[in-house]
Amino acid sequence: MKAKQSKAQPRSERILRQAACACATKASAEPSPQAILDEIGPGARAVGVDPAIKETNLTHLRRIEGQVRGIAAMVQDDRYCADVITQVMAVRESLNSVARNLMRNHLKHCASEALRDAGPGRDQMIEEILDLSAKLSR
Repeated sequence: MKAKQSKAQPRSERILRQAACACATKASAEPSPQAILDEIGPGARAVGVDPAIKETNLTHLRRIEGQVRGIAAMVQDDRYCADVITQVMAVRESLNSVARNLMRNHLKHCASEALRDAGPGRDQMIEEILDLSAKLSR
């Protein structure tokens, strides 16, 4: 029988592991261009993650987490609807900021790699970028 770990994984480590962009390729030392093209889409791993963008996103996400808890408390306390709506809009804007940063990273690292080669991987990436752009503009 295996012994249970005495300490749970720290929350910050879980967040750091989950915050990486999951957009283009599965992790490997140096993926080949073909491996990158073969692994485009949901469930894949990022070609590269800009550390500054990642840290900015983690800061935004922690702030959003606190804002959402605050909104729940406002609803629980029957706070004035307009005040709650104002806070909801602030969270939406913060989430949009995170999405824009993720799109920036996606274009710099993941998409640029896939767009260099001709073929189905490039076409798939073009469609993905168009779909993401439409979602971001809503």
